[in-house]
Amino acid sequence: MTESTFATKGLVLRSHARYYDFFARLLTLGHGSTVHECLVDLARLLPDERVLDVGCGTGSLALAAKARVGPNGTVHGIDASKEMIEQASRKAQRRRVAVVFRIATVEALPFPDRSFDVVFSTLMLHHLPRSVRRACAGEIARVLRPGGRILMADFRAQTRRRGDWLARFHRHGSVKVEEVHELLASTGFRVLESSDVGVGNLHSTLATWEGNR
Repeated sequence: MTESTFATKGLVLRSHARYYDFFARLLTLGHGSTVHECLVDLARLLPDERVLDVGCGTGSLALAAKARVGPNGTVHGIDASKEMIEQASRKAQRRRVAVVFRIATVEALPFPDRSFDVVFSTLMLHHLPRSVRRACAGEIARVLRPGGRILMADFRAQTRRRGDWLARFHRHGSVKVEEVHELLASTGFRVLESSDVGVGNLHSTLATWEGNR
């Protein structure tokens, strides 16, 4: 496929890919893996589940998810950035972890209806215009099975605190928690819980799709 096939109105991080993991570790004081484990816990992942990481970046969360769902579970990661997907694929190969990464956009997920039990959308929503956010939520609802779960995590909109290095690293924006809840509710999701992740001003929302759209 040509690169134009994956055109998106959202922000695509290309030059960041090579150094993304290094700066993420630096600016989280080495707690990056702890954040991923926390997100996996918040999503309530179970063995054998089918998982999709939307906007997977360099793949660290997808790899953590694979460790949780085990050998019989499946994990896919998509990102509009060719550079991010290449980095994620190399990481999975080095660690000999069976996660499938591919270039794709959130507006048109390349999967059949009801393909997944759990979908992650982390540190991505603030990169998307509002119209694309709704398209993304609709696509996630389409690929989730009834009763499936979505975990959205992003920077909570607030006055930036001095020393909030994680938010500064992702300086492209933030999302109001109320906007996340409204987006999910308007797409047919039911919010189960919402809480701070515990690093910087990251906030997460877990919701379930009941197949009633």
